Amino acid sequence: MSATQDTAANATSSSSADAKEQKKPAKDLRILLALLPFLTPYRWRLLGALLALLFTAGSTLLLGQGVKLLIDQGFGGDSVSQLNQAILFISLITGLIAVGTFARFYLVSWLGERVTADLRRKVFNHLLTLHPSYFETNKSGDIMSRLTTDTTLLETIIGSSISMALRSSLTFTGALILLLVTNLKLSLMVLLCVPLVIGPLLYFGRKVRDLSRKSQDSIADVGTYAGEIVRQIKTVQSYTREAHESRAFEGEVESAFQMARARIQQRSVLIAAVIVLIFGALSAMLWVGGTDVIEGRMSGGDLGAFVFYAIMVASAVATISEVYGDLQRAAGATERLLELMAAESEIAAPAEPRSLPTTPLTLAFDQVGFHYPSRPEVAALQDVTLTIQPGEIVALVGPSGAGKSTLFELLLRFYDPSSGCIRVAGEDLRQFAPTQFRSRIALVPQQPSLFTADVRYNIAYGRPDASDEDIIAAAKAAYAHEFIEALPGGYGAYLGEQGVRLSGGQRQRVAIARAILNNPEILLLDEATSALDADSEKKVQEALDNLMQNRTTLIIAHRLATVLHADRILVLDQGKLVAQGTHAELIQSSPLYKRLAQLQFNDKPPAPVEPLTDA
Repeated sequence: MSATQDTAANATSSSSADAKEQKKPAKDLRILLALLPFLTPYRWRLLGALLALLFTAGSTLLLGQGVKLLIDQGFGGDSVSQLNQAILFISLITGLIAVGTFARFYLVSWLGERVTADLRRKVFNHLLTLHPSYFETNKSGDIMSRLTTDTTLLETIIGSSISMALRSSLTFTGALILLLVTNLKLSLMVLLCVPLVIGPLLYFGRKVRDLSRKSQDSIADVGTYAGEIVRQIKTVQSYTREAHESRAFEGEVESAFQMARARIQQRSVLIAAVIVLIFGALSAMLWVGGTDVIEGRMSGGDLGAFVFYAIMVASAVATISEVYGDLQRAAGATERLLELMAAESEIAAPAEPRSLPTTPLTLAFDQVGFHYPSRPEVAALQDVTLTIQPGEIVALVGPSGAGKSTLFELLLRFYDPSSGCIRVAGEDLRQFAPTQFRSRIALVPQQPSLFTADVRYNIAYGRPDASDEDIIAAAKAAYAHEFIEALPGGYGAYLGEQGVRLSGGQRQRVAIARAILNNPEILLLDEATSALDADSEKKVQEALDNLMQNRTTLIIAHRLATVLHADRILVLDQGKLVAQGTHAELIQSSPLYKRLAQLQFNDKPPAPVEPLTDA
């Protein structure tokens, strides 16, 4: 595996092991009952499908009497009219079967599509509520496999396999009763064969279920691997690792194939065993029945009807044996989806959230400490205490890993502090609904996140109801309008996955336009001009200077020249707030800041900067 794969594997190994230890494998198909709440809203269509199923099964069983009538009165009768009546009866029954099958197939297929759509929507909506650390410890390919592959499998089960299983169960029961009525001796022979069929069905079926779960997991691993390589294709090609990644992916695919081969082998053995047992019993029954007809103990019509019902029993059992494997796979898929929906977010709104005041908000960190869930042994923040007044511009500086971005993530409540608390307007941030507070914040990250859509959609993401005039105004303020107009399609230009059709500077300006359009009260800038060339940086910095007026602004910066205008500069090191003040004050009081300034300004003092506020 590549280094990127090793990293992902290490990040997820502990959580995956825990999940496997806690999961109790189901030993039957009762887990499929968890799908009933998704069927309940469509109870009338479900009832219609069941009635159509009963009607079709009854009509099919009645066809056996048509076979008896055809043999005894049609072939064995003295007139063509009796033959015509027998043929007419069979044709009528066939028509009824066709009508019932149409209704059953349409209703059941509709239910399969509808329930699967509802299930996908519920799973996706639940994913949107999960905290970011969940996605740090679970592979994205596995999550997407559950959302797509597993739900597609359930669509097949609900829309086809369950219907086939019910139909086969009804015909098996009805045909078995009619067998007993037609000839008790032959029926007992059939019944003696049932345990011989059910035994391997249960034994191999359980193996199929376990292998199905493992097969679905291996397919998810293939998707995860391929997705990461595609996302990092430039890195792969620049380090000429194509051949290595090709071999590694071949290994992942081969592993998934071997797992699928084992599952297919078990299903094949199951089906073959059932066929041999069923038709072996059927051959013995035909020999005994044929002897009875020759010796006059039963009519040819009775034997014909009996054979028809015996074949129905055999076909029903064969169908159930095949569907049973599908149901076992569905049980594995349902189990995986239930695990996903059972995951609880560590970040949730309180039962009775408080309302944020409409006045400008004061932000305060009160002895905040934090450890990332994926790195519990390392403190990302330690005992950070600070207060940010409304309208204040505060810069965060320090070495990489000092905790600057962590402060942003805690403020956005992507995580909750491990100790201490964050206060907004004097109240604990956890007393408010996360969405309420986040709606008053805009983030411009160092690596802008763009969606696979057009320019208009990306700029208006925070305000989807914004007019074209407002969108264009925001783009002009971010100095993005000129290059957007030059794109094929302008604001309707498709940007590709993660905005791949734009340069780094262009992506950054689109992200800044999004923040400008959102008109936030609190602005978070994480190296917002880092991807720009000198000319673009100057223009965007001017736009940001205007945007920061009368807003509470927190700026993460590695280049000190971009934050000299800040009201206050916070110096962080190893998760601790080690100093704060203006540039001039920190040069005198903070050795760390002084060293950073000397490295960046080459021991030459920067040009004086006019303050942006009266503070």
